[in-house]
Amino acid sequence: AAVNLAPGDVYAAIQRNNYLAAVGQTKGNLVQVNLLADTDLRTVGEFERLIVADRGGATVRLADVAKVELGAEEADLLAKYDTRPSVYLGVWPLVGANEIEVSNGLQREMERLRTTLPSDVTMELAYDGTVFMRDALTEISKTLIETILIVGLVVFLFLGSVRTALVPLVAMPVSLVGAAVVMAALGFSLNLLTILAIVLSVGLVVDDAIVVVENVERHVREGKSRMHAAIQAARELVGPIIAMTITLAAVYTPIGFQGGLTGALFLEFAITLAAAVLVSGMVALTLSPVMSAHFVRAHGKEAWLTRQVNRGFNRLRNFYSRALDGALSIRWAILAVALFVSFAAWPLYAGSRRELAPVEDQSHVSMFFDASPDATLESVDAASRQVVGMVKGMPEARFMWSLVGSWGGFGGMVAKNWKERQRSTEQLYGELWGRVSQVPGLRVFPRLDPPLPTPGQFDVELVIQSSGSVEDLLGAAMAVVGAGWQSGKFLYVDTDLKVDRPEARVRVDRERVADLGMDLASVGRELGALLGGGYVNRFNYFDRSYKVIPQISREDRATVGPLLDLKIRTPRGDLVPVSAFTSIEAIAAPRTLNRFQQRNAVRVFGGVRPGVTKAEGLAVLEAAARATAPPGTALDHAGESRQIRREASSLVPTLGFAILLVYLVLAAQFRSFRDPLIVLLGSVPLAITGSLLFPFVEWTTINVYSQVGLITLVGLIAKN
Repeated sequence: AAVNLAPGDVYAAIQRNNYLAAVGQTKGNLVQVNLLADTDLRTVGEFERLIVADRGGATVRLADVAKVELGAEEADLLAKYDTRPSVYLGVWPLVGANEIEVSNGLQREMERLRTTLPSDVTMELAYDGTVFMRDALTEISKTLIETILIVGLVVFLFLGSVRTALVPLVAMPVSLVGAAVVMAALGFSLNLLTILAIVLSVGLVVDDAIVVVENVERHVREGKSRMHAAIQAARELVGPIIAMTITLAAVYTPIGFQGGLTGALFLEFAITLAAAVLVSGMVALTLSPVMSAHFVRAHGKEAWLTRQVNRGFNRLRNFYSRALDGALSIRWAILAVALFVSFAAWPLYAGSRRELAPVEDQSHVSMFFDASPDATLESVDAASRQVVGMVKGMPEARFMWSLVGSWGGFGGMVAKNWKERQRSTEQLYGELWGRVSQVPGLRVFPRLDPPLPTPGQFDVELVIQSSGSVEDLLGAAMAVVGAGWQSGKFLYVDTDLKVDRPEARVRVDRERVADLGMDLASVGRELGALLGGGYVNRFNYFDRSYKVIPQISREDRATVGPLLDLKIRTPRGDLVPVSAFTSIEAIAAPRTLNRFQQRNAVRVFGGVRPGVTKAEGLAVLEAAARATAPPGTALDHAGESRQIRREASSLVPTLGFAILLVYLVLAAQFRSFRDPLIVLLGSVPLAITGSLLFPFVEWTTINVYSQVGLITLVGLIAKN
């Protein structure tokens, strides 16, 4: 104002004098030359020397009325490593890529780049999701070795002879190698689930070989030669072994046809396990008889261990015979008990705790930040520094990474290696919430990383949909939030619909604007020049084009009131304050208006307390929503909650499909539709009831892994 300049004058001066012109070209008979006029500005100094006005012979340059700087278009995001400013580079493997190989290659490249960095710049691997994978693969590989040793020891103890035990022991690695060949042919990799399938198959692939070697021993004891005994034993067992193998392999077929997360994750698991079982059946009918013909003892005295084992089995057989005779004498009572136990499976299943997958210690706790709608980047940064201090105060924490903006942000605590701490991340999660919940000006929502790849940000995410007003949705959401707090199952519960964002609506007096000789387009342009709502043009910097953005200083736009005192120029040349033709109305508006499946929607989310499953927390919110939501609303789920509900409803039909397949295989074997019913009804319901006792007494939960275990149980029971 001291030099009779308005922001619009500066805007126009930049627009006139920063112009990239292509003049044309000269053409002669032999040569043509392109002509470029040096009419654009390229450096901060050139912009500062730009003449914006001439007042009485005094030149007014841009540097006299403005601060020119080369900066970010809008500084609205800060990256921090603990409290140090940082730049994060995220790396996501392509579909089908091996994450561990990608991580190894990235670390090699980082080692190379570190030698080229300035002395005051460091490069760190802030978070590596493959660390958990590596440790998990190491542990499950150890488990595989331990399983092979334990199975080998058990086989030796019960067969009573090292020579005889070699037959099923050799069948194990041969069957596993066969399964590995199938995996390679189908393009499967060695991952947590395929190795888990191999671990489980160790105990399954020896069954057929044990049956063969015991049958060979029986024929040898009857006086036949070892070669003849092996041939005779194999012929007798061709049908049963094929039936048992197909029965156990077929039970995994429903997993391959199952949709959702279980079908996607466990397809390779099911095929690997089925391949190992099928190969073991072929090995039992080919390699095992040949080895038995050479390794089974000929006529002679039994070894001491064999005699002890057989003596124990004889006592067990005698006890079983007496118990069976007694049961047959009270068959109706036994039948009643069996029916009671069988029907008890359903209440046990209904009363068991459910979750998508058990919590796993991944040495990382994620955090999401929510700032007040009028917060600034500086205030959120200050609050996030307090969060870092609280996190670093935990002895198990290595460091914290974060990305913060005026709206909030997200980050994570990276914990020390499992060997360097006593507490799990689930225990740290509870303490972390107690610490960060006290930070003023910033709401922090910690979350344990899900054990399976699922979308979403929180443990529980319930979506309430409605065609009604935002006010109706907000009332329904707040009722659900209140019920969540009252349940005591949540560390935090909140909603994403908040009508608390302050807005200042500029009311323009159209008649006054016309009296001043202005139009609404010029008013909008002038206001945009004041607040940086647009840009004038562009400038070239190191062969890249960047925007030229004029705006008043941050101090002058810290609040709404002083904006009314700013002046703009009318077409008549007068400077008038903005207050001459505008007024400002303060209102509160929703931060966001979300839609879900084309309907107005609000999301209620929360983090469950340690020891509470996500399914239990979701059930609390669902019950509250059904009881309080107005007519016309519908419930849906987002994130991990959607997977929980989808997987929970898939167990019963998948288990039923598996039982049906086993029944058809047994019907083909027995050539009867009645005999398989005796096998299945007399064993499978009882076994399922027994297995459901453990989740019912809360020793474990029903999850995707236990569902696969129940399906495996059906095949094992039918096979035996």
